[in-house]
Amino acid sequence: MDILPFRKEAAARCMALDEALMEARIDGRIPDTMRLYQFSPSAVSVGYFQSVRNQVNLSICEQMKIDLVRRATGGGSVFHDSSGEITYSVVMGIRKGSEDIVQSYGNICQGIVHALKLLGIEAEFKPINDVLVSGKKISGSAQTRRTGVLLQHGTLMYDTDIDLLSRILNVSKEKLSDKFVDSVKKRVTTIGMELGKADRQEAIDAMTDGFGTVFGKMDESTIDHDVLERASTLSREKYQNREFLFLR
Repeated sequence: MDILPFRKEAAARCMALDEALMEARIDGRIPDTMRLYQFSPSAVSVGYFQSVRNQVNLSICEQMKIDLVRRATGGGSVFHDSSGEITYSVVMGIRKGSEDIVQSYGNICQGIVHALKLLGIEAEFKPINDVLVSGKKISGSAQTRRTGVLLQHGTLMYDTDIDLLSRILNVSKEKLSDKFVDSVKKRVTTIGMELGKADRQEAIDAMTDGFGTVFGKMDESTIDHDVLERASTLSREKYQNREFLFLR
């Protein structure tokens, strides 16, 4: 498994690079590859099949200059806090015997479980695509498959602003009430909430080692020029396109 350098980029570029890497893996131009990255500025990504207007408080996003992007993967809406969350992505061939979607989620998410253990936090995988700490969500993942290759990306909340998350991802007055905010706090946690401290580099290092436990030797690599060029095209023509964003 190759591992790419950590990057901080805008939402459209993050999603475009994930898709470009998937295409390169399908074509056999790269081996199985993973990377860690951070959305900058903060952003909300919505699942491919979701309605942006139904899932996101657009006025708050506009006021706070929070990016919006539609993912190629399914799943729910995610708040990517630029100062409190790390995202991982994995592109890999679907091996014989590992075609089951839940099983593949579980296998890859063990990287997060191991990372948290290295930080002193006991966690467990909760099907279909979450990692929980004492019943509270600390990581979620999403996946898409194409031509024998899967792309899975997901989050690890190390110091996410839970109050802001609860305001952004829900548009109804009922869901914006204090009662709802309290319920979010009861269902979600972060590394900082568990340990009383949070450090981005420690989270990155733990994730790197945690995924190494799952995938074995991780070979440091770089992104080929043609993949970067394809990502630029996808970012411009697809992920920055408002027609795609408001597809549903």
